Amino acid sequence: MPAAKKPNRKAQILQSLAGMLETHHGQRITTAKLAEEVGVSEAALYRHFPSKARMFEGLIEFIEETLFSRINKIISEEKDAANRCQLILHLLLGFAEKNPGITRILNGDALMGEQERLRERIAQLFDRLEVQLKQVLRERKLRESKSLQVDEALVANMLICFVDGKINQYVRSQFQRRPTQQFNEHWAHIKASYL
Repeated sequence: MPAAKKPNRKAQILQSLAGMLETHHGQRITTAKLAEEVGVSEAALYRHFPSKARMFEGLIEFIEETLFSRINKIISEEKDAANRCQLILHLLLGFAEKNPGITRILNGDALMGEQERLRERIAQLFDRLEVQLKQVLRERKLRESKSLQVDEALVANMLICFVDGKINQYVRSQFQRRPTQQFNEHWAHIKASYL
């Protein structure tokens, strides 16, 4: 009989942290509470992560890897710039909707009182997303010989502001107002107005 597979404690800790961020809305997560949730001692937590900030960084790495690997797939499979933008925005909002606890990291709510570098890393994530959208819109001129009525940087910023607003609304509503709600109607207006 093969030995029972040992649980991946590191992944379990990150999943528990994400779950607590969803259910402990507006509350600070302490390592003591997290250790109790995982069913280990605080010392055991620190064997896997040297600090609570490192746990948050683990979740941020998960966000980055998930989003950018899927964005790369969208860009390699879809050639139309407007469709690329639509798929990227829907990906971002759908990811937030499926991961409410992690969404509190995206909007900075869960990072209040934590190390400044964590908030800076999330700001950099949104900057990278905006640059990616700007690149898609710039390539549109070359690929499709279509220009926008306004600067690509302005449109990319507006698209990120739309996503950021929907994410913030989701967190403020305690995960009741889904970010993808009315996405098709919003997208139709955005496309007609800007693309």
